[in-house]
Amino acid sequence: MSDRKTVTKVGLALIRDGHVLLVRRSGDPFLILPGGKPQVGESDTEALRREIEEELSCRLDESTLRHLGDYEDELVDDPQLRVNVRLYVGELRGTPRPSAEIGELVWHPIGDLDEQSLAPSLRNQILGDLAHS
Repeated sequence: MSDRKTVTKVGLALIRDGHVLLVRRSGDPFLILPGGKPQVGESDTEALRREIEEELSCRLDESTLRHLGDYEDELVDDPQLRVNVRLYVGELRGTPRPSAEIGELVWHPIGDLDEQSLAPSLRNQILGDLAHS
């Protein structure tokens, strides 16, 4: 167990035709899951709802939301920190489009772990688990 500080984030795996929706923040080289840090007193569902509306300009279909697991790895933009991703799978209402700090949406093949711009948690754990589920 590491003594490095851990940042908690919630992430949404939106899966279609063997691909998962990933986002790239404006000016950032890394692909990450849509989602973010819960605010104080905010549940995972509330945080995902807020983040999806901000980042993708659509709504989370909360009736489809299912917790898949928690994943800990190196934080993508600060290797001195760890990230704990509480991962959910679910569907959206509306068509996602980049907004707020998001510069690009990418439908990434679930089985492709070779993409160097993948966040460590995606490359090391999450995509492999999604491919096997």
